[in-house]
Amino acid sequence: MKRLRVLVLMHEDLVPPDHLNGQDLGSAKWRTEYDVVSTLRKLGHEVKPIGVKSDLGVLRSAIEDWKPHIAFNLLEEFDGVSVYDQNVVSYLELLHVPYTGCNPRGLMLARDKVLAKKLFSFHRIPFPDFMVVPQGRAVKRPKGLAFPLIVKSVTEEASLGISQASIVQDDDKLKERVAFIHTSVGTGALIEQYIEGREFYVGVMGNGHVQALPVWELIMDKLPEDARRIATERVKWSRAYQDKYGIESGQAKNLPEGKAEEIQHLAKRVYRSLGLSGYARIDVRMDEQGKVFVLEANPNPQIAQDEDFADSAEKADYAYKDLLQELIHIGLRWHPAKAA
Repeated sequence: MKRLRVLVLMHEDLVPPDHLNGQDLGSAKWRTEYDVVSTLRKLGHEVKPIGVKSDLGVLRSAIEDWKPHIAFNLLEEFDGVSVYDQNVVSYLELLHVPYTGCNPRGLMLARDKVLAKKLFSFHRIPFPDFMVVPQGRAVKRPKGLAFPLIVKSVTEEASLGISQASIVQDDDKLKERVAFIHTSVGTGALIEQYIEGREFYVGVMGNGHVQALPVWELIMDKLPEDARRIATERVKWSRAYQDKYGIESGQAKNLPEGKAEEIQHLAKRVYRSLGLSGYARIDVRMDEQGKVFVLEANPNPQIAQDEDFADSAEKADYAYKDLLQELIHIGLRWHPAKAA
C-alpha cells in the first residue's frame, strides 16, 4: 500500500489530541476526528489534521505548503453554516485536490429535501407524500395529505428539531409545529405523511460502481407505549435517553425473504438519482404491509468507529482501517470533470 500524505479537514474546535492521556474517547466531541486521524496513521499514511472554521486561506496554505495526495473531508459546516461545506469541497476541486466523501452537487441535492423528493418522483422512487411551508407562510394543508403527519426542517440534519411533538394529528397542532420550525430552527417546514413502521439505514459507497452495505435498523422497542418509534434528537444523541430505553442499532433481522436485497437496491437507486459519490447513508421506513419509503439521503454520514456506518461495513468484511482505506481509494478515483 502506497504511503500517502492525507490532509484531514475538520472544524477547528474538533482537532483531536495526538494522545488520549486518560481522556474518555466515548464522550469526546472529537471522537470521529480522533478515530480517523489515529487509524490513518496506523495504516502508515502521513497525516496532517487541519482545523477550518471561516478562513479558506488556512486550507490553501496547507495545500500549497504540504501538497497532500488527498483531503479526508470531515467538515460538516463552514463559517457556522451547514450547507456551506459543499463550497469547501468545490474549492478543493478548483485546486485539483482529490477528497473523500461526496461531491458538491450531490451534497446540495441531498441537503435540499424538497428538491431531492422531486428527483425521487422522476425516478419513481417511493417516498411519503409531503408539502412545504416556507418561512413567513401560513399552513394550507391539501385535503389529500391526511393525518398523522410529521413536521421537519427542510434543510437541517441530525434530527434537529424533531421530537415526539413533531407528529401531529390535527390542523391546530400542525400550525403550532410549523411555527416552531420557523422560529426555533429558522428554516422552512417540511410536512410529511407519517409512516408507522420500522426504520432502516443503508450505507452506500462508491462512484460509478456502488456497493450497498448490510441493512441496519434503529431498534426502539422499549420506548413508552404511547411514544412513536421515530429518530428524535434525544433518540440519536442523548446517551442517557438511549440507556434508559435500550435504544440501539444493529443488522436488521426478521425481514421478509428478499426484503433486505430490495432495500439495498432501492438505496443504490437513491444514491445514483442524487448524483452522490464517496459514501452516504440512506434512511428508509417500512410500513406494516412491507412497503418501503425513502425518507432522505445523508452524504458524508458519521464514520466514527463503532457507529452505524462503520459497524455495517464491518459486517461486509471491512474492518475500520479497511473502510477508511477504501474511502481514500474511492476519493482518488473520483474525477469531477467527468462526472457531469
